[in-house]
Amino acid sequence: MAQHNELGKKGEQLAVDFLLEHDYTIVERNYRFNKAEVDIIAQQQDILAIIEVKTRSTIDFGNPQDFVKPKQIKNLVKAVDEYITENQLDVEVRFDIIAIVKQGKNYKIEHLKDAFYHF
Repeated sequence: MAQHNELGKKGEQLAVDFLLEHDYTIVERNYRFNKAEVDIIAQQQDILAIIEVKTRSTIDFGNPQDFVKPKQIKNLVKAVDEYITENQLDVEVRFDIIAIVKQGKNYKIEHLKDAFYHF
């Protein structure tokens, strides 16, 4: 497996662990619809948090959250709309980013709530 794929998998697991530590319930991982993949769907009380995980080995080229592009956001919104419809949910939805940067043997995790909105 390519090194960036391993880093991505590690980042997603770190994000899941982080969310669990902060009283979220993991509802779904890697939900796919059309061209979109939702990394993590989590719930905390009455909020359904849609989590995009971005992991980088360095910030030389920018912060991880800077790599979420408008087309990806549009596809994520469509996927989440489908998920909510097919599961007949009536919840408040929030789109978050968990940005992870590897720092030596450690990882810096930043949870950005309400990182983007419907447009």
